[in-house]
Amino acid sequence: MLTTNLRDGYAQGVDGLVSLAANGDLDERSAVAAAAALDDLPWAITKMRAGERIVLNQALFAAYRAASSPHSIRALKSDLEAFDLWCRKHERITLPASPETVADYLDHRAGQGAKPASLGRYKASVAKIHQLLDLKDPTQTLLVKLRLAAIRRTMGTAQKQARPLRFKGPVRDVVRDPPRGLNVRALLESCPDDLPGLRDHALLSTAYDTGLRASELVAVCVEHIVEAIDPDARLLQIPRSKGDQEGEGATAFLSPRSVRAILTWQEASGIASGPVFRRVNVRRFKARPAVRVYPAGGGAGRDLSYMRRPVLKPARPAFVEYDVGEGALHPGSIGPIYRAIIQRAFKSGFFGDLTAEDLAQLLEGVSAHSTRVGLNQDLFTSGEDLAGIMDALRWKSPRMPLAYNRNLAAEQGAAGRLLTKLE
Repeated sequence: MLTTNLRDGYAQGVDGLVSLAANGDLDERSAVAAAAALDDLPWAITKMRAGERIVLNQALFAAYRAASSPHSIRALKSDLEAFDLWCRKHERITLPASPETVADYLDHRAGQGAKPASLGRYKASVAKIHQLLDLKDPTQTLLVKLRLAAIRRTMGTAQKQARPLRFKGPVRDVVRDPPRGLNVRALLESCPDDLPGLRDHALLSTAYDTGLRASELVAVCVEHIVEAIDPDARLLQIPRSKGDQEGEGATAFLSPRSVRAILTWQEASGIASGPVFRRVNVRRFKARPAVRVYPAGGGAGRDLSYMRRPVLKPARPAFVEYDVGEGALHPGSIGPIYRAIIQRAFKSGFFGDLTAEDLAQLLEGVSAHSTRVGLNQDLFTSGEDLAGIMDALRWKSPRMPLAYNRNLAAEQGAAGRLLTKLE
């Protein structure tokens, strides 16, 4: 057990361990071991405003860390720091929190514009830390449940959906019609043949084929791509995903289009193993005209006449150097990459009569999830049933695929088909 008195911020991160060791509450070797074994989450807890003596079970926190993804731990830490900051500003006790404190905090975040889904996460984070510290969970009280239900009733629970990036629109038009508007096919054709363009082409094509989330997409390695029955296609092994924290694994299909794009990117970048999608650093050098320069040199007792003979430094055309990183892209970079591809395609005239104002509105809805939503909708319009869509996109619940298809179902459902014919 690592025991700390948290009242009034007594322990401050690593300095807190030093203080404990100095006071004889924890020997120096144990302090060093604790610092190495525990992640930042326990140190964040030591800074929280506590109303009583809090005990951190080192073994329990180590088990939680091993059982959770790094993203989940970062999210919990971020939520708790925000909750503690609010408690300090309003002179409330963070640990253990009272039901009134939690309910008031949720009201406050709702007033700031937080959506019900986010409020549910904040509530879950408060519950999780109380469980890890073996404290009474304030979120299970009727007061917190009713206040959260009141917020949901007032605000509604509909979530803002990412703008879908569909391959072409209606599946019947994919092959014979030229691409128009904002779609994956047009974006793929707009990617240039330079190194960043080849990376973006392979990234976008793979993302659409597989419907991978950002964290899953950047985790794709060369070793995960294996042979398929179709010699021109490949299978992508997915060791772990958001819905598969235990690493059961899954498999996705890579079309010949994506395989060609990946192989071209690998050949140009020299990637033979490890992460497929990496950062490309670009260094641009301006053109330089030819100039005459006088070389430095000479010395005492030497002939200095050479200084009167200038040397012509030849002209140099503009050029670009690329440097491919060693590690994978950050998941947070996927959305900005998609938006950069769209902006580049717009400047190249791939979107026809689309105005700059229309483009700005479209970009607001584009995120790393747009390809997943787009594939989900294309599967729906192609006639795939819910079971097939869930299998293709590795959904464990029908709630999200149905939500993604809600607007599309209204347009292409029975009423939509009839009313279109009546025009």
